[in-house]
Amino acid sequence: MSDWKPKLIASDMDGTLLRSDETVAPATLEQIRLWGEDGVPFVLATGRPPRWMVDIREVIGSGTAVCCNGAVMLDLGAFEVVHERPVAPEVLQQITAGLRAAQPGTWFAVEYGLEFRHEPVYQPRWDVNAPGVAQATLEEMVSAPVAKLLARHEDLSREEFIALVHEVVGDLATVTNSSSDALVEISALGVSKATGLADVCAELGITAGDVVFFGDMPNDVAAFHWVREGGGRAVAMGNAHPEVLAAATDVTDTNDEDGVAAFLRSLH
Repeated sequence: MSDWKPKLIASDMDGTLLRSDETVAPATLEQIRLWGEDGVPFVLATGRPPRWMVDIREVIGSGTAVCCNGAVMLDLGAFEVVHERPVAPEVLQQITAGLRAAQPGTWFAVEYGLEFRHEPVYQPRWDVNAPGVAQATLEEMVSAPVAKLLARHEDLSREEFIALVHEVVGDLATVTNSSSDALVEISALGVSKATGLADVCAELGITAGDVVFFGDMPNDVAAFHWVREGGGRAVAMGNAHPEVLAAATDVTDTNDEDGVAAFLRSLH
């Protein structure tokens, strides 16, 4: 594939595009600019909700962001949600009841639109007092569709909790994770970064074989499989989770070594 060139560049954010200090390297921005001049768009594919995309919008500018692990398509320029694949209330109610029964120490939060709601006992790790963030009862949170359900446990290990959630949720929804602690992200059944990127590609008239996608955590694995099976390039960061490394077609440098820039430079 030495002469292969992408028609779309897609990247995860945390641990991938972003350095540890949450900046984007000048070399990476330069590569995005150069490929853009050749007509190759750049798309973000992240577990982050739309409300966490304000800062990156100032850096990247216009374009498309696949947020909430594929559930939300955001127009960065207009900062508008253009498409959403939410989890239905009846599914939310069944999952939360099942998890609470199986492990009473499970606490919940939800993302929808530009809003975040969490149970009073749920302990957010970021933007606790940010606009759009508020406490709510579980009954209130599961009464309307949401982009993403978050389940957290403060005592179980990450591996124990992920296994429990998979067992309880079964085929009701899609379960993934991108955190080092016992935090699980739950999306509508079949929704992943792969489906979000496929939606973007369908609008552009290109296929997975035209895509290079960079990632580092288990919530990137579905997109890696989609890209790889389609003949594209699934590029794991040097700091990637073992599951991501196993699914990759290529491995680049770490995020702090500007791995995205290095790989894109090699394709010119």
